[in-house]
Amino acid sequence: MRLRRTIELRPDFAMIHRLADRETLLRGARFLVVGGGSAAVQFGVLALIKGRMNDTVAFTISWMLSTMTHYLANRFWALPSGRHDPAKQFGEYLFTIAVSWVINVAAFTVCQRFFDLGLMWATFWAIPPSTVVVFLLLNYRVFRARPDDAR
Repeated sequence: MRLRRTIELRPDFAMIHRLADRETLLRGARFLVVGGGSAAVQFGVLALIKGRMNDTVAFTISWMLSTMTHYLANRFWALPSGRHDPAKQFGEYLFTIAVSWVINVAAFTVCQRFFDLGLMWATFWAIPPSTVVVFLLLNYRVFRARPDDAR
């Protein structure tokens, strides 16, 4: 009599292979360059307006201007897309940045309230938590690679 069924689990490495292909790595590198530039915009704006308003309001204003830079640079350089539905694509981008904003503000708040970090350091540490989520959403959904780029 057999009491247990044997289940064989085979790992599916398809996602890992997709993340490690040359085109995805190149798009990821360009995404990081855009992110660095967007962070520079955010810190520059923040340096200009800090102390003139509530920290969370200053953070949000600088984040919004950084996000506009981020959209334009990703859309037209880092993550070029073959999609022909710009309105839907922009709507998906807005959803992605809403997710990013929630993650960023939550991290910013945690950094200020629980770790007692100042405005600039809290802003610095608020960026990394959303980076991976935003890249995956933008690369595989919003700004999907052109069909001729796919392998």
